[in-house]
Amino acid sequence: MKTLDKEGRAVIEFIVEWQNDGVHYRDSLWADPVNLWRDYLLPDLTAALTGKKQGEVVTVPVPANSFNAPYNKNRLIRIRPDRVYHPERQQETVTPEYGRYYPQGYLHWVTSVFSDTFSPARYVGEEKKDLLFDLNHPLAGYDLSLSASIVEIYDTPVERGGRCEDWLERVCSDGPGMQTRYRGQAPAFFASQPFDREDESSDTLFYQNPRMVHHLDSTARTAITEQYGQLITPGASVLDLMGSWESHLPQDLIPRELTVLGMNREELSANTRATERVVRDLNQTPILPFADNRFDAIVCTASIEYLINPLLVFQEIHRMLQPGGVLALAFSNRWFPPKAIKIWTRLHEFERLAMVLEMFHRTPGFQDLAARSRRGLPRPDDDPHWELPCSDPVYMVWGRKE
Repeated sequence: MKTLDKEGRAVIEFIVEWQNDGVHYRDSLWADPVNLWRDYLLPDLTAALTGKKQGEVVTVPVPANSFNAPYNKNRLIRIRPDRVYHPERQQETVTPEYGRYYPQGYLHWVTSVFSDTFSPARYVGEEKKDLLFDLNHPLAGYDLSLSASIVEIYDTPVERGGRCEDWLERVCSDGPGMQTRYRGQAPAFFASQPFDREDESSDTLFYQNPRMVHHLDSTARTAITEQYGQLITPGASVLDLMGSWESHLPQDLIPRELTVLGMNREELSANTRATERVVRDLNQTPILPFADNRFDAIVCTASIEYLINPLLVFQEIHRMLQPGGVLALAFSNRWFPPKAIKIWTRLHEFERLAMVLEMFHRTPGFQDLAARSRRGLPRPDDDPHWELPCSDPVYMVWGRKE
């Protein structure tokens, strides 16, 4: 079997992990190819990878003080409210909400910030009528763990130059860290309850026709299925909430019962693994027709963005779970736009993780919270969206009832 040498090239899945406010975070990024000779990796990580075989995983710590964008108190800035606006709509000032992220290009007359700067700025409060924004990297200040899983090792070519990648920067860019609270305080996601949507007509009308299609590509679905398999034990009583004709459970996982609750009777009838099928519109009736402590596991796949009263549904979920039972939610960046709550469509993808975590935080009695994201995997060859280079990203949050 091939081993990776100091001049080698490989497909590597990088994994960054950290903890904050009782939540374990993990973000994975698929990298193809990684060139140990030309690219920049942490020296300790390069040394650890050298000599390793396909399938092996190495891990190194990244202390907060050695992160490539360490926390800098001077990047906590004050700005007048009238200087926060969209660069193309100067007459419309933005009223920021606590804990939320905005492009730095919205902040005007700030040193080293330009209108086309898309790096995130987090609104963190007011001071003497000025607005406070934190321009630090969302992961600044955290002790991180960085792992590299060797997926495939390529034959080593003769090197003649080429583009260099800084993989720690790539792994930590485009969102990781934005799913955390700011200094233990909850972001302002729930100012509007219930949430409004573009299409406020009856959901029953929207879902009256069956949709026997997959909403995510096969790679993303496989990642979700594998995670459900790690969280749910054989013989469990499972509720698939807001489900359809497929419940995304592993084929070799045999539950004691699988109850599927959804909007379309024909779709539910096509779910051959279901032992019970319930048609219900949770936006009309969030109270669920199941006994206390009924289920060992409740899953919700690619649907949480449609709930207009998610906190009421979370209370019901907690009531129905057995002590120690798990609630696991999975989603991506695809949905039916008219029926998704508007705030969901306006959030950065990683902020959606933060919003779902807040649903757990605001429902007393959940513990062992975890948030996962997986990005950059190759899109399946048979997927109809061939023009997209990467598989649908997968975002997951779960917790257990105390």
